[in-house]
Amino acid sequence: MESARDIFSYRKYWASRLTPAPVLPMTRAEMEQLGWDECDVILVTGDAYVDHPSFGMALVGRMLEAQGFRVGIVSQPDWRSADAFKALGRPKLFFGITAGNMDSMVNRYTADRKIRSDDAYTAGGEPGKRPDHAVVVYAQRAREAYNDVPVVIGGIEASLRRIAHFDYWSDTVRRSILFDAKADLLVYGNAERQVAEIAHRLAGGEAIENLTDIRGTAFARREIPDGWQVLDQTNMDTPASNVVRFSPKATQAHTVVRLPAYEDVKNDRVLYAHASRTMHLETNPGNARALVQRHGDRELWLNPPPIPLTTKELDRVYELPYTRLPHPAYGDARIPAYEMIRFSVNIMRGCFGGCTFCSITEHEGRIIQSRSEESVVREIETLRDSVPGFTGVVSDVGGPTANMYRIACKSREIEAACRKPSCVYPDICQNLNTDHSALIRLYRRVRAIPGVKKVLVASGVRYDLASRSPQYVKELVTHHVGGYLKIAPEHTEPGPLSKMMKPGIGAYDRFKQLFEMYSKQAGKEQYLIPYFIAAHPGTTDTDMLQLALWLKKHGFRADQVQTFLPSPMATATAMYHSGKNPLHKVTPASEEVTVPKGLKMRRLHKAFLRYHDSANWPVLRATLKRMGRADLIGPGRHQLIPAWQPAGTSDMAMAAKGKRFLTQHTGLPPAGNDRPLRGAATRPRNTGAKRRRAPR
Repeated sequence: MESARDIFSYRKYWASRLTPAPVLPMTRAEMEQLGWDECDVILVTGDAYVDHPSFGMALVGRMLEAQGFRVGIVSQPDWRSADAFKALGRPKLFFGITAGNMDSMVNRYTADRKIRSDDAYTAGGEPGKRPDHAVVVYAQRAREAYNDVPVVIGGIEASLRRIAHFDYWSDTVRRSILFDAKADLLVYGNAERQVAEIAHRLAGGEAIENLTDIRGTAFARREIPDGWQVLDQTNMDTPASNVVRFSPKATQAHTVVRLPAYEDVKNDRVLYAHASRTMHLETNPGNARALVQRHGDRELWLNPPPIPLTTKELDRVYELPYTRLPHPAYGDARIPAYEMIRFSVNIMRGCFGGCTFCSITEHEGRIIQSRSEESVVREIETLRDSVPGFTGVVSDVGGPTANMYRIACKSREIEAACRKPSCVYPDICQNLNTDHSALIRLYRRVRAIPGVKKVLVASGVRYDLASRSPQYVKELVTHHVGGYLKIAPEHTEPGPLSKMMKPGIGAYDRFKQLFEMYSKQAGKEQYLIPYFIAAHPGTTDTDMLQLALWLKKHGFRADQVQTFLPSPMATATAMYHSGKNPLHKVTPASEEVTVPKGLKMRRLHKAFLRYHDSANWPVLRATLKRMGRADLIGPGRHQLIPAWQPAGTSDMAMAAKGKRFLTQHTGLPPAGNDRPLRGAATRPRNTGAKRRRAPR
């Protein structure tokens, strides 16, 4: 893989002579206190501004400040006019636009397309502080405010919508967000390397339209420049191929892969799946080529992904002078997302799991970027000494996953050539170094920091990987589990698991044996909390029934369950939209994927996960009869639900789910009322602890 310039090696901009801001300004008054007459860069975000490295705009803002630029923050502006975008004046270099730490549609709507009642990234959890498709709206308002200022969009929303993509909420294929936002440049993935170069080149007098050679960016152009070899993706796909063989490495730098045009993928679901497959094959920074996709009379051009940050760069990014507090403007208001990560430390980035429903790999990449032990220790010491309310408990030492710290391919050459979407599916790659010793050393070192009483691991553990290192599992369960440990088998049946790229349930069983053995040795009563997904592509009613029976057999009663949400650009979303499997070569005759669509079926699959909820019994009872499994209705331990209904709950269920849902989906009338259930299960319940979100 080629090397990249250190992001802190640029000659600092003139404003570096100024004292770093105690907090990046959100008002003109704050700018005046700092002695600023203008901002060089204004960052617009859909989140409340928390000066913490887990919040994207704080991280990018502090990084630019370290380069010598004056950075202002416009947080959750009133988007109904351009006035809020003029609050800090005209930025000298550019507007940087993001929806925040989450896609705005995922943030605002549930998997059933209902508006959420709160917003974890807003002061007081108040909903409604950001618009739908926030990047598009903010970018357009910034353009209205100052039409001659370059607009650069980025963050998770822009990153996952960088090509023509299926939008679940409108049930349509939308064009690249670059065009809807009318932006000059789109930054995808972690943004530090790209944003640093953009800022310095604009400050050096280059025009935004000339910044066409920066990795991790996308832009519009009228035609393909001379000297580029254009490869049509429909002629290049090789089934089960790890390396696309027709393009010699010597010409890779001047090769662009053409995806089907937006108009074509919008109207042809097979082409959509085909484009998704090709895009995912071109995500390794070591061998990815530029992509181009026609949108009307313009070309969308995507440069290859950015080179991952080195440990030295990552350390410095996370040790910039953050206050690690919300902006003082919020007073005592509680920001739920901040409360969750307030005493946590991020030790790495990226994920090589490749789960098809997850967006981490599409955004952060599958090459793990790890911090040094010294940097992590320094951050915990800073947290201990400066963050109010610290009691000696570090709530999480992790990241997108808990246990991929310093794990990588054994060979740099193999890593740079690989096009596999996962290093751990269908089994752990023989070229992957699964040694957890570096993470064990880190755990032991942070536990020994004076003033630290407990270090927890709240990030999700990749349990199949952990099982390769029993010593790690022992260290984890002996010292870093607070009674419950969340892991995500996601399902028990091979059909849906193959579409998720998740290991079989046997991997869970192996980890469970180690977990229980070492918990017993430590004299601790601890429990695993497994997470499961309902209605994922590839899932049938029978699959959900088998999962429900497994849950009952093992005594799990899930209080919070996850219904598959087709996020933009995910492989599973391509399955959902197209009914094809882009994990293999896609043709009109290739594998068809069963897709649970429609509110009725999705709610039924969710009801199977919550088999213990009496409100779900009428629909489950009718469904079991339809499936010819009435033998599972009754009082026996081997049966799923009882034949009777607690008084009043049948009416409640019908009111909640709708009589039409029950009768239309099953063709059977609802069950009558009966006596209440006696003899509840005595095994520990699933607490429903929330899964930690990726930092950005």
